[in-house]
Amino acid sequence: MPIPAPWLYRSKEFEITCKTSRILSSRTSSPAFHPDFSSVQDTPLHPHSSPSSNCAMNSFRFARAALRASPSTFRVPLQRRGYADAVADKLKLSLSIYKSTDVVQVNIPAESGVMGVLANHVPSIEQLNPGLVEIIEESGGTKQFFLSGGFAVVQPDSQLSINAVEAYPLEDFSAEAVKAQIAEAQKVASGGGSEQDIAEAKIELEVLESLQAALK
Repeated sequence: MPIPAPWLYRSKEFEITCKTSRILSSRTSSPAFHPDFSSVQDTPLHPHSSPSSNCAMNSFRFARAALRASPSTFRVPLQRRGYADAVADKLKLSLSIYKSTDVVQVNIPAESGVMGVLANHVPSIEQLNPGLVEIIEESGGTKQFFLSGGFAVVQPDSQLSINAVEAYPLEDFSAEAVKAQIAEAQKVASGGGSEQDIAEAKIELEVLESLQAALK
């Protein structure tokens, strides 16, 4: 019987996979994973998706305004996942700037706290807050991306999939622009606007403050 999938949503998919080299980017539904992780199927939007998590991911449009340049979009054909037979001692990451590259660790902003994923991590599904994804390479260097929130799926055989509506390299953001946007959002959040305006401003502050902390 399939695992309930409240974490699935119809949107542009940004996916990092570790161990099997793939990057997926599409406007179709994400695949659903069964308990044995051996098959996939298309799954529509789940009726029990968290409104707060969806709202937080949509609020990334506020942070997008702080980008130094126009955002780029990853466009790669949808592919089926495959599984390696051998047990690996390194994570393998595939992203537009990575080509079947082994990585040591990926740190993700899980809802339960910052989580480090290494090779042979126990399979799990984690909801992600707006925050920083840090990739530690074998050379000791790091790459950092700020994403809007989403979900991370740790699969068998050292595979990690990160699905987010949007994600950008951290260096693409301007600290000055973020600071200015925070000041504007604080005015709205503490002002006498409508309930909707105040609620949106508070969500905007949550995303922007996370981004500001990552830029320090």
